[in-house]
Amino acid sequence: MPDLVALYGWPLLLAMAAASVVIGFSKTSFGGIAAISVAVFALAMPAKESTATVLLLLIVGDLIAIARYRTVSWRLLWKLVPSVIPGLLLGALFMNFVDDLTMRRTIGALLLVMVTIQVWQRFARPSVVVSPNTDPHWVRASLTGTAAGFTTMTANAAGPVMALYFLAARIDKARFIGTNATFFALINLSKVPLAASLGLFTVEGLALDLVMIPAVLLGAALGALVIKHVTQRQFEGVTMVASAVSAASLLLR
Repeated sequence: MPDLVALYGWPLLLAMAAASVVIGFSKTSFGGIAAISVAVFALAMPAKESTATVLLLLIVGDLIAIARYRTVSWRLLWKLVPSVIPGLLLGALFMNFVDDLTMRRTIGALLLVMVTIQVWQRFARPSVVVSPNTDPHWVRASLTGTAAGFTTMTANAAGPVMALYFLAARIDKARFIGTNATFFALINLSKVPLAASLGLFTVEGLALDLVMIPAVLLGAALGALVIKHVTQRQFEGVTMVASAVSAASLLLR
């Protein structure tokens, strides 16, 4: 097993441990903040290899969230399926032609635009009545699916994209978390062979994952505890803010 302390040093290891806690926390509470963890790992190790390392930690978090929140809105997920796979393939192709900085800043800018639109719809147009469990139009679902596939393949940053999609559907927080976890478990598992074909998995990255799994478990436990004391309105507000912060973290890297 590689000497991770010699390879990264204690400061970077502790930073990645904190980022792993955030991954677990985001999976059982506020979706969209895991992109901050992506930024931390990308600063500590080669950016493209970091996506594969983070991918496995995200899968662990997804499985924990599925076990904790079993309420899933399959209606919302089925609308996304046809467009996610093209987004994944486009993202894999894009990674071969664009440098890390351009890729992440482009994604960050797109996410900020989406957050701005969502905030405007919620607060600048209070007279518009939106019923609960709104079924997103197929055009929105198709665009979201493609964007989610693309951003998750290129930067593991689809959390904010999906958070905005589920917020637009006005589903309750438990269904939000369960549906979000199920979606990302399926997507992240499908990304494994793509990442492997690009040679992104390394011995050092796999060893790092083994060390960081307990931190993911801790974060998931904390998230499940916190979300019990959060109202639906607070949940939606924090999710939008977290999405904006995640997008900004991609722009500023």
